[in-house]
Amino acid sequence: MSSSAGDVHADKSAFPAPPAATGARALASGFDKLGVVMAVIAAAALALPFANFRPSRIGQAQGIDFIQALPTGLAWGSLVLLVLCLVALLRRSSPRVRLVLAVGALVLLAILIGLVPQVLIPPGNARPRVGPAAGFWLLAFSFAILLTDALVKLSLRPAQRVLALVLALAVFLAFLLSGHWNGLSIMKEYATNGSGFAANAVVHVTLALASLFGALVVGLPLGIICQRHRGLRGVVLPALNMIQTIPSLALFGLMIAPLTYLAKTYPLIEALGVHGTGSSPALIALFLYALLPVVSNTAIGLDSVSPNVVDAARGMGMTQWQRLFQVELPLAFPVILTGVRIVLVQNIGLATIAAWIGGGGFGVYVQNGMGATAIDLVLLGAIPTIALAFSAAIILDAIVDTLKGRHA
Repeated sequence: MSSSAGDVHADKSAFPAPPAATGARALASGFDKLGVVMAVIAAAALALPFANFRPSRIGQAQGIDFIQALPTGLAWGSLVLLVLCLVALLRRSSPRVRLVLAVGALVLLAILIGLVPQVLIPPGNARPRVGPAAGFWLLAFSFAILLTDALVKLSLRPAQRVLALVLALAVFLAFLLSGHWNGLSIMKEYATNGSGFAANAVVHVTLALASLFGALVVGLPLGIICQRHRGLRGVVLPALNMIQTIPSLALFGLMIAPLTYLAKTYPLIEALGVHGTGSSPALIALFLYALLPVVSNTAIGLDSVSPNVVDAARGMGMTQWQRLFQVELPLAFPVILTGVRIVLVQNIGLATIAAWIGGGGFGVYVQNGMGATAIDLVLLGAIPTIALAFSAAIILDAIVDTLKGRHA
């Protein structure tokens, strides 16, 4: 009985699939899944407002669609080009072709959004504000995801990824310096409130890097000790993990009272620039947030070193300190650097909160923009923060991959 059932099963498998099913599979295999999803999002974006028009800085925004926001001929021609790009990206194709199409679409969007103020703002009237709307952001998001997917499929080497980042930043800077975006509301906010932009940028970067440096000075030795002593590891890591559960603004605020007391009680501390508000509590809060990734990745990295390698080093007559600095830490360094990447990206974002306690940084624009309900002023602080975090992630990822390749 079982043998005949097996024969029937074999006979069924011998029959070819129905032509309709075969055609459906062939059709599906010709499409890129991510391309389909992003094309749907982009198609929805084309139905949304491409730009926002406000009669004044804080006036009610009016959504303007793609065709109305641009000169008629240019609008229809650009729409056809974008649709053709999306149709081409629907199909499976070479990553290089997809890269060119995605880059071309993003550059086209950057050009188009800079032309919108010339169409919507009457000559000689400086009060109205024009900025990107949901349609523009969704279109840019869709093509940016497709661009990232193409870069991933190209399997670029670390140096090539950094070069791609430099080229992208160079194109962005070229648009800024050309004045093509000067009519946009975010650039008008920069013209009005940008006098301290460079100083706030320095403060923002300093907070992120200084807190990272402090975390490395404390966290590396603590991670080594935790790896050597399991009992201590079971106490330190949960305690540091508890700090991570405290909301950022709450932790920043918790620093105010003890630092104010110390500054008033000990004049030397106040003379060193430590106060209850400002950069001091922000720096300490960022330092505390940075400890867990550094300590845990140091311990995990040392755990990942093969015992056979350590035994071989011991057999060569190396001392404990020699094994640590010449063998274990170099092999664990890619994992440790991954923790550094997490900390730096995290602290670049969290440094924005420092403005709420007088710490400065790009958060000043976010705070002022939220207080004045001026979304473009919020973007003036948010976009540089995102760009910094994104750039730091790519550069450190490239360094980590380079080190892993050397140790492979």
